Amino acid sequence: MRYLLFSRPAHRKGAVHMANQRRIRIGVLGAGHLGRIHLQQLLEIPEYQVVGFHDPDPARCEVIQQEFGVAPVNGGPEALLAMVDAVDIVTPTLFHHDLATKALEHGLDVFIEKPLANTMDEARALVALAERTGKRVQVGHVERFNPAFQAARPYLANPMFIETHRLAQFNPRGTDVSVVLDLMIHDIDIVLSVVNSPVKEVHASGVAVVSDTPDIANARIAFENGCVANLTASRISLKNMRKSRFFQRDAYIAVDMLTKSTEIVRMRAVEGEPDPFAVTIDLGNGKGSREISFEKPEVPTINAIREELRPFAMSLLNGTPVVVPITDGAAAMETAHKVLAGMQLQKA
Repeated sequence: MRYLLFSRPAHRKGAVHMANQRRIRIGVLGAGHLGRIHLQQLLEIPEYQVVGFHDPDPARCEVIQQEFGVAPVNGGPEALLAMVDAVDIVTPTLFHHDLATKALEHGLDVFIEKPLANTMDEARALVALAERTGKRVQVGHVERFNPAFQAARPYLANPMFIETHRLAQFNPRGTDVSVVLDLMIHDIDIVLSVVNSPVKEVHASGVAVVSDTPDIANARIAFENGCVANLTASRISLKNMRKSRFFQRDAYIAVDMLTKSTEIVRMRAVEGEPDPFAVTIDLGNGKGSREISFEKPEVPTINAIREELRPFAMSLLNGTPVVVPITDGAAAMETAHKVLAGMQLQKA
């Protein structure tokens, strides 16, 4: 198989030169839709020196060459791995385990798109290999870096009920895995990141409508601390939606990850005379009143993919832990597979 390596053009507009600072030499595996976006963002992050990329599709390579103005050179995957400090794996999930294994065995740090691997056995093997080699692995759960979620994160404190809806119009890209591993896993990772408790049980149902694996799914995830999360994902919707709602003591947090907006509704006890312009409710039975406040935190305009790739570079440069470690990626996969198992029980 012929592989292509591309060098970053020194004259690229907006490039930042860091002559006196070490930069991470990185290569990209996969130049499809998402791989192209990763490559574009990496080229704009000054902490990286993009050494090259590989994609087996000559047509895709030609598009990349025209878009980024770089010339291809011959070489195999080992040649690419020998030239870099880290690798960004943005291939179909089926190839994650093999490529990440090669990269770790080459002594490289790895950024790998979600889901971490195709099977739990592969995921566990990668976790063990990362621990054995001592290399850093960050998993691309990009919604952690969605500016709307970032704006809501400081307000989240022990939510006890969570509801998410992730609906997408049909796109053949991604149908190599079920909607659970394609879409719902985003929300599974978000939920696991804010609920500080082990999963107790999972109930799920799903239907394959246009592909060979479920295209629409619902899961009820109960945690040992009493929190319940109700997740719905569909890739056959007439409209796109990415909404999450978090309910906790005296607060409701709504996050729209598609429109990049966040709303915080909080209640507090009324002390003294209530504000005549505030919304108040009487709890009755002598329990007093609550004043309701509405807040809309400022949500910055940022690129979530860039926001996940740059901290990976800073982790490698500064020796700090990665933001979404491989163990988090494996935990999200494990819960996703419990959802898939629940669907099988539904059919039985």
